[in-house]
Amino acid sequence: MAGLLVNIDVDDLQRGVAFYTEALGLHVGRRFGAVAVELLGSPAPIYLLAKAPGSEPFTGAPAPRDYGPHWTPVHLDFAVNDLEAALHRAEAVGATREGGIAERAWGRLALLRDPFGHGLCLLQFSAQGYDAVATT
Repeated sequence: MAGLLVNIDVDDLQRGVAFYTEALGLHVGRRFGAVAVELLGSPAPIYLLAKAPGSEPFTGAPAPRDYGPHWTPVHLDFAVNDLEAALHRAEAVGATREGGIAERAWGRLALLRDPFGHGLCLLQFSAQGYDAVATT
């Protein structure tokens, strides 16, 4: 494999940049005119792609692109050092919390929606992290 890229569709590129840089501490790498921005600061680059609401996600898609609240089994988890501080920053720039902070054997978790309806999680690992629940 050559690498991993993460693409996030947004209806407003500048609002997307503001959210992901202010809420999660990412920073702008390259800009691709008015259609995309590369965000750096995570293990994989994240590309925000400007896509109009109601546009067709792909030829023959069963439904148009919709930025209302939605969830997908494939979503982003951001590991943070201070969950409360990260949660406060994210909510201050437009994230919507989905319930309270959950305690797990491996750490703590907060479920959010970004301003574009995409689900994402903030994780704060315990000292053991996923090793606390690993079976092999």
